[in-house]
Amino acid sequence: MSLATRAETVAAARTTIARGSKSFAAASKLFGPVTRERAWLLYAWCRACDDIADDQVLGHDQQAVTDPAARIATIRARTDAVLRGEWTGDPAFDGLRYVVAETGMPRVFIDEHIAGFALDADEWRPRTTDDLLRYCYHVAGVVGCMMAVVMGVDPNDTATLDRAADLGLAFQLANIARDIEEDDRAGRCYLPVEWLVEMDMPPGEHLKPPFRKRLAVLSTRLARMAACYEESARLGTPALGGREAWAVLAAADIYGGIARKVAAAGEHAWDHRVTTTRGEKIVAIARAGWQAANRRRLYPDAPRDSALWSRARLAGER
Repeated sequence: MSLATRAETVAAARTTIARGSKSFAAASKLFGPVTRERAWLLYAWCRACDDIADDQVLGHDQQAVTDPAARIATIRARTDAVLRGEWTGDPAFDGLRYVVAETGMPRVFIDEHIAGFALDADEWRPRTTDDLLRYCYHVAGVVGCMMAVVMGVDPNDTATLDRAADLGLAFQLANIARDIEEDDRAGRCYLPVEWLVEMDMPPGEHLKPPFRKRLAVLSTRLARMAACYEESARLGTPALGGREAWAVLAAADIYGGIARKVAAAGEHAWDHRVTTTRGEKIVAIARAGWQAANRRRLYPDAPRDSALWSRARLAGER
């Protein structure tokens, strides 16, 4: 038996998203009540997995991890337990049980997300652009797919899931551009080795003053890539309901703003953490409301750009 009611689990998830991500919290308010609660529950599970993997609290104060394999094992064990219909007593994991039961969430999406944490635990580093995008899919693109299912998208709807994955890729590329300095302090670098070689920057030295202008070139590249995936994601919003499209477009604008700020700041992008202000969020939400109302005209049906990275298809997708 659950140690908390569904309402209590939702309340805990709401607190988690409010403290863990002001951007996602703001966008989630645009959903209808049922979708909003499920989005909070899914976010809480993703946040808990990330915090366990990196020994942090709500994405902050990351610590050096000495037992990465054990942490991934903990994530898998708790997740497996709730997917078997058990209760863990941890609201973040128990909430996932509600999400899966209520939406028919494919298990493979959950496993693919955990695989992203396992990559970090193995101290994986991208060598190529393709490696980078594959990582971005595991840690964020597949979350876009899960969010699409939460919003009522058929798990077999390939076209809409691809657009949802694109939004996650855009978010993660923006995060990587913003967090280059923070990741370096944690001993991580998500800039592909081939990019560093191209810019003649020795691995591990990319943040040193002599290389800041070259690093700004790469962060701008990340921001431009993020913009391409953001635009692709926008083309999927006509398949969503009005409130869902509003939330997606607001989130795209808010996170796109982060990438644009990083690019505009150039070599000073890491002097302080780039964020969007409350006023900027309000403007983005208002703008997204108009875009959502006019989405079928603004974002006409078109094939997805074949030059974009594509996720592997699931059995049964059409």
